Amino acid sequence: MTVKRQAELLAINRSSAYRKHPGRTVSDEELHLRRLIDEIHTAEPTWDYRTITFFLKRTFKLRINKKRVRRIMRDMGIYTIYPKPNLSRRYHAQYVRPYLLRNLSITRPDQVWGVDITYIRMKKGFMYLFVIIDWYSRYIVDYELSSTIDKSFVLNCLKRALATRQPEIINSDQGGHFTNPDYINLLEENDVRISMDGKGQCLDNVRTERFFRTLKYDRIYINEYETPRELRSMLNEYMKTYNTCRPHSSLSGACPADFYLKSELIVAA
Repeated sequence: MTVKRQAELLAINRSSAYRKHPGRTVSDEELHLRRLIDEIHTAEPTWDYRTITFFLKRTFKLRINKKRVRRIMRDMGIYTIYPKPNLSRRYHAQYVRPYLLRNLSITRPDQVWGVDITYIRMKKGFMYLFVIIDWYSRYIVDYELSSTIDKSFVLNCLKRALATRQPEIINSDQGGHFTNPDYINLLEENDVRISMDGKGQCLDNVRTERFFRTLKYDRIYINEYETPRELRSMLNEYMKTYNTCRPHSSLSGACPADFYLKSELIVAA
């Protein structure tokens, strides 16, 4: 019986259930490569798989070819940020939506949310983190951690967020998690306008990318997390700190909660 079916029968969230021994074993060598590639991509998100391959060979003296690096990056959900046509995803073209944020003045909370997924390493494994960020305040509206890159954890997180808040626009890239009928229907049913990073628009989702970089430098690269439970506990603490305590340079030193919850505090007062 699959983990998904077991979770359904027990009425628990699929993303909180983990298989002890995954079907495809990842070797220690590949885990090491994933760590290196993740760190290189975080530091230099415009480097493609060819450049990363050359860097791995030159700097770490690894015997590795570009096909393997490209495959690992694909498995990790890592895509190079640079102006390019999205040729690898033409079969999702019917679900692609235009980019709505060009020259848009973002002036209030819940006007625009950005969503994205990143690879999170652990000591002996890895997980995937999906986040929803309010672009006006940089507030983390919600997030979900998953042991697989299946689209269900993205949809579950969005449903939870949309049950309490009403954004006008949600912006994403053109990845498979967002160019599918389930994602499109969910947003349309909630009267949310759908925006996707356009062809050649390398900085359309830059706010979300910056958050991922901050998280990895602040917590992931300086610590070793043994289990999903430890990683989840850290994320719970970090998201609270990021939203309510950590000064943000783009907010003149204020924290995201000061901007995101400001209107609610005024009404309450």
